Amino acid sequence: MTETLKPVEDMIDDSPVVDVREQFEQFREILAELKAKIESRFELTRDPSTVELDSYGTNDGGRGSLEGYTGPEIDWMVHSWLGNPNASFANLHLTVWLGPQVKVPHLGIALLLWPEGWFYVDSVSRVNLMADGEYFDKYYEPVNEQWLADRANSEFVPFVSRAGFVRASLSPTAYCASFKNSDENRDVVRRVLNDHVDRWLQWVDEAEPVPAEERAALAETDLLMRRNIAERDPANVLGERLLGVDLTNKLVRGLWGGDRELPRPGLS
Repeated sequence: MTETLKPVEDMIDDSPVVDVREQFEQFREILAELKAKIESRFELTRDPSTVELDSYGTNDGGRGSLEGYTGPEIDWMVHSWLGNPNASFANLHLTVWLGPQVKVPHLGIALLLWPEGWFYVDSVSRVNLMADGEYFDKYYEPVNEQWLADRANSEFVPFVSRAGFVRASLSPTAYCASFKNSDENRDVVRRVLNDHVDRWLQWVDEAEPVPAEERAALAETDLLMRRNIAERDPANVLGERLLGVDLTNKLVRGLWGGDRELPRPGLS
């Protein structure tokens, strides 16, 4: 199967400039459905540091929104988008980083229009999978057969980042692929994302608590991972193009909670 090795910025630069507002709204609808499922399970509070990011940019250029949440079981959740849907590009995120009371993998979801479609979903591990076979067997092995079946779908072209750090951040069952925008392909994406979130919520409900004395170290590792993933994302260059360096840096801090005002959960 052919793989895509081009950087995201080159994919966008080499594509026609078209209006993708309709597809953008369809992607927003998918993420809204998933966010509603998560909100029905967890107690969440909007962090004041992200209120000013409800809406930023200009209608004729780069714009977007970023919402950051926390709660008794959630360290940091982000629901965001940025781009210019009038001119081919939009990047949407829904990520949930759990508190240290459980070791369930974190949830990572991203959708991209360039103007074709692209999506990512993964279970971000809290342990070294090579060292913890029981963790792998619980959260990754049961998904492997479906992942292989979906990987064989020729409508979806696997995306391979040129950044080694990004590749290192992906689990063995991560979905990361581009696709032609069609109702059929969006239905596949919707199914994969809903199945993933439903399974993840069940994992949380069934998880054993982490011993209190281990939680501080787990929370510290989680924060380092989250910050590195946000700051090392090669696609940050697209934000700088659209919005400038200062606002992009603020948005990156929003992704990892660098300006958060509410306390982190599970550490008392």
